[in-house]
Amino acid sequence: MIRRPFLTPLLLALAGTLIPLGAAEPVPQEARAFEAKLTRTGGYRYLLGFPREYEADQEAKWPLILFLHGAGERGTDLEQLKKHGPPRLLAEGKDLGAIVASPQVPTGEVWDADLVKALADDLAAQHRVDLDRIYLTGLSMGGFGTWETGLKYPETFAALAPICGGVGVRFLSASRLQRMPVWIFHGAKDPVVSPADSQKMFAQLEKMGAPVKFTLYPEAGHDSWTATYDDPEFWKWLMSQRRTAE
Repeated sequence: MIRRPFLTPLLLALAGTLIPLGAAEPVPQEARAFEAKLTRTGGYRYLLGFPREYEADQEAKWPLILFLHGAGERGTDLEQLKKHGPPRLLAEGKDLGAIVASPQVPTGEVWDADLVKALADDLAAQHRVDLDRIYLTGLSMGGFGTWETGLKYPETFAALAPICGGVGVRFLSASRLQRMPVWIFHGAKDPVVSPADSQKMFAQLEKMGAPVKFTLYPEAGHDSWTATYDDPEFWKWLMSQRRTAE
């Protein structure tokens, strides 16, 4: 419905403390580095934040949120990632109740689905991750990356939340996401990425009976991510999704 209003890491370091829920201080997000040997060698530096109860219960497993930033946050300064999305919320002191990984694309590059998948696998191997609750979301260029990675590796994720993104021409069918919970977001007045891209994917998924939702903000331009990530209903929906055996 439309609603309107690998792999083995070569470098890892662990530091930081946890901040209680509701505290005014930022939730720590550690700077990390990741590298994988696929058909070539590549990797990402990333921020990593843990829920406040992570150390208290050594047996508990936690959801993992992978956040893919937009083109404006590419580079080598991880602090840039705190402008938007989950890294911003953690920096403001909000505990999302999940492990949050925010990788950074080097200047001039775009998201690589194979590296995003490899990073998810690496994080799951290194930390207490609930494998049935790995979520992928991103905005703009990261919305494209969310679609591409989810379509290529649907078995990895419990849900996708692409925001103001599109899908590359090499993906001619959404059939691989037939059972994947997806919530699509876009601004109706987006001058950067046409909302028609999101509408087409929504139509494909809805036609095949996929568990898809689409929110089109009637007055929003390209920034449809602030309203989305600030909406408690979004987080309630996301964290309730679980990967199915199918």
